[in-house]
Amino acid sequence: MKAQILASAALAAILTTQPQAAMAQELPPVEWQVSYFANDSTLPFRAPDFTKFSEDAYIPAFETAMKIHAAEIEKIKSNPEAPTFENTIVALETSGKMLTRVATVFFALTGSNTTDKLDAINTEISPKLTAHGDAITLDPVLFARVKAVYDNRAAMTMTPEDAKLLDSTYEGMVQAGALLTDAQREEVKTLNSQLSTLTTEFGQAARAAMSDQPVFFDSRDDLAGLSDSDIKAAADLAAEKGQPGKFAIALQNTTQQPLLPSMANRAAREKLFKASYHRADGRMTVDTRMLIAEIAELRAKKAALFGQPDWASYAMWDRMAEKPKTALDFMEQMVPALAATQRREAALLTEAIKADGGDYEVQPWDWYRYANRIKAEKYDLDEDAVMEYFVLDKVLEDGVFYMAEKLYGLTFQRRTDLPVYHPDVWTYTVFDRDGSELGIFYFDPFQRASKRGGAWMSNFVDQSHLYGTKPVIYNVLNIPKAPEGEVQLVSFDWVNTTFHEFGHALHGFFADQRYASLSGTATARDFVEYPSQVHEMWATWPSILSNYAKHYKTGETIPDELIEKIEAAAKFNQGYDFGEVVEAALLDMKWSALSPAEAAAIDTPEKVDAFERKSLEELGLEIDLVPPRYRSTYFNHIFSSPSGYSAGYYSYLWTEMLDRDSRKWFIENGGLTRENGDHYRATVLSRGGTMDYFKMFENFAGRAPDVTPMLEARGLVAGDEAADSEVSDGALPPQSVN
Repeated sequence: MKAQILASAALAAILTTQPQAAMAQELPPVEWQVSYFANDSTLPFRAPDFTKFSEDAYIPAFETAMKIHAAEIEKIKSNPEAPTFENTIVALETSGKMLTRVATVFFALTGSNTTDKLDAINTEISPKLTAHGDAITLDPVLFARVKAVYDNRAAMTMTPEDAKLLDSTYEGMVQAGALLTDAQREEVKTLNSQLSTLTTEFGQAARAAMSDQPVFFDSRDDLAGLSDSDIKAAADLAAEKGQPGKFAIALQNTTQQPLLPSMANRAAREKLFKASYHRADGRMTVDTRMLIAEIAELRAKKAALFGQPDWASYAMWDRMAEKPKTALDFMEQMVPALAATQRREAALLTEAIKADGGDYEVQPWDWYRYANRIKAEKYDLDEDAVMEYFVLDKVLEDGVFYMAEKLYGLTFQRRTDLPVYHPDVWTYTVFDRDGSELGIFYFDPFQRASKRGGAWMSNFVDQSHLYGTKPVIYNVLNIPKAPEGEVQLVSFDWVNTTFHEFGHALHGFFADQRYASLSGTATARDFVEYPSQVHEMWATWPSILSNYAKHYKTGETIPDELIEKIEAAAKFNQGYDFGEVVEAALLDMKWSALSPAEAAAIDTPEKVDAFERKSLEELGLEIDLVPPRYRSTYFNHIFSSPSGYSAGYYSYLWTEMLDRDSRKWFIENGGLTRENGDHYRATVLSRGGTMDYFKMFENFAGRAPDVTPMLEARGLVAGDEAADSEVSDGALPPQSVN
């Protein structure tokens, strides 16, 4: 039911905006295009056929699908038979299939390749979809039927998955407001509509702040230290933006910018960093501060309607951690060691600056330049030299796919017969360990202005035994594309991210559920990142690494000593790498912990700035030296959808705890073996959202999760050096947070 009724909100939380590639062929009338969505696609695995519809089809397709869905709901409500699991719960689960098809494609496209028209459609349709979902989840007649089945559950014979679907359906409707008074339900509908509009606007503004505000430089000297290809790309972008003869650097989604370490000109570094930091706070074209204030106030009001003191208490009802205090206690235990690490590393960097002839203390725009220099000197690690061993297609096919073959018995076949939404998208058939077809994988690796930042995974088609569907899954990354004719090299961060996102994909491919709404990655927000993170460990596993890490010129396998240097350097710079994530997570919880009165008092852009500043200062970390990974003003995760990762950004830390403890289990049990892979698939990857997450982890590891391996991996507490050196654990932090 969640996947169908709340298709818009769920998909928008994971994606954002993408346009459809222009079709060379002439399409049939819009009415026919709309009818395309009424039935399953005829392509393999029911994959969407992007040649069959245009942007003009989306509004009428959404409207038609909502009408059909409403009629299906009315049929359930008016059923003269007594409510049963099949005629009410399963009927709800299977309703809205056309709406799911339209929303799946639309929100995938608005995330990866957007256009102005698609953005306009998103603005128009999002509140309508929210209202449609509310009309169903807040319908008292429908809820009465659901409640009747729920109240009779003790007398029913159900599978564990049936029971989970019943619980999920009932609790989801209660969380939506089914037990509120008529007046309160109407207020919830109003709040939801307002939130849908505002969060859509925030997401579009945050993307514009990144993609429409490149940083211009007047001369090549400003970009000293960058590669010739980077400088050429900057010149090309400036010309594209109407300033030929100048140079432009496009902003990336995070506060820190990837080119900063290479830039020798300190004034240019400061200019780029500050443009990133201030991109959406009114100092440039975009200002999202009042959107934030309104969103925070509406969320606090909504929580109060449910008797909750704040948004975090309301939003965490289905999380593994369950309570804000659990998440906060978990994070706050890291702060003392992290603060000490930040101060210690800042002092080291300032010493390096002075040794280099500089007469200043380290600032955020200096941090990575000198951290990388110390890392290079201390560990003799040249990041550019490392990059020469990572060619993108080999990383994917000889690295990620090879890992999946050795661990799970999967094989892959490239195909070119499926329509794609952009020419840069690669497609593969995935074959299971018995040789049967498991699903289809789409890989969209390259950065473009029409794509939101970061990296993510989602489904075009969900696995479901009820529907007889197998998964059709896509990974989206934002790797800067090499100039035409050059080899596509990638940084080790992007190598890690590629393994990470395919970990999400495996979670989807191994789904083994009857119901789509419980299938694959349909898990709690603070669990879903766990399987993806644990797959990062294989990026530097010796037998995997030696299969894909080949020098792009010589074909030489990456030397063991270079990997040892990567691993030794992994715990360095955790004051920043880890600190910026902890700060973002705690900042999220601060926004989510506001009472209605407190939120209402933040009623000017200046008060938004002041609240953010005060919240960060209270953390006790070195926030001026280490700003959060995202400032509030471009924190897409928490403000670009009605729920998203709000009160949930801590999930990346929580799941890292599960991840690091799982790596320990793999190492203790023989590492990369089919037996271990089959065990992880059986206990975690195939379970979807069908059971208690602590129990799921215990079934895998044989113990409750332990935070110690995470703290050791981050270098925040002393670890077992012998264990650390025994095998590679891929300890570098992920580039992406999706």
